[in-house]
Amino acid sequence: MGKTSKQKVLLESLVYEVLDGRPLYYRGYEAVLAGKKTPEEIMGSSSLQWVLVSYFMRIMFRSLNEKKYWFASNEAGVHIDHRNNLSHDVAIYEKSILTPDKINVHYVDVPAKVVIEIDVKADISKIEDFNYVNKKTRKLLDFGTSKVIWVFTDTQQIMIAEQSADAWLTMDWNRELELLDGQSFNIGRYLAEEGIKVGD
Repeated sequence: MGKTSKQKVLLESLVYEVLDGRPLYYRGYEAVLAGKKTPEEIMGSSSLQWVLVSYFMRIMFRSLNEKKYWFASNEAGVHIDHRNNLSHDVAIYEKSILTPDKINVHYVDVPAKVVIEIDVKADISKIEDFNYVNKKTRKLLDFGTSKVIWVFTDTQQIMIAEQSADAWLTMDWNRELELLDGQSFNIGRYLAEEGIKVGD
């Protein structure tokens, strides 16, 4: 196997998502190709990201109906169509939609009820990818997801987009917000309770 085919295989392994037929790579993929970082260094979550994933999962398992919902994490893959394979940091699926016969070794091909994304893990340095958050959010809502929640740790903000709303809301994360079925979350308060300080 020549160097170019090795590089090609490596590049394919660094694809994070496919959006509108274009591969989006993990942020930092060029450093991996240059031999400056390992794939694991750019693919893993930061400690803050996994703490937040755990926080959402805990709310789901403690407060939502497990007979009604599946709870997914770990970059759960979703196949929208032949041009779009996306991933979710956290997702809630209705068991009436994601039925047992649809659970297999492939990406899920039905919409989640709620999707939670924690930071942008894709490389969006190319100009055509600048609108990534809005594009991905719109794609998920059009597919049938009821609510998409983005958590941005750099700015300590939350963006919520819902099918039922005509505006997407962005606000700081120090407030009580509904996750699903009347169950709420408050990231700012949770981190303060845990003694976790973010930023300066």
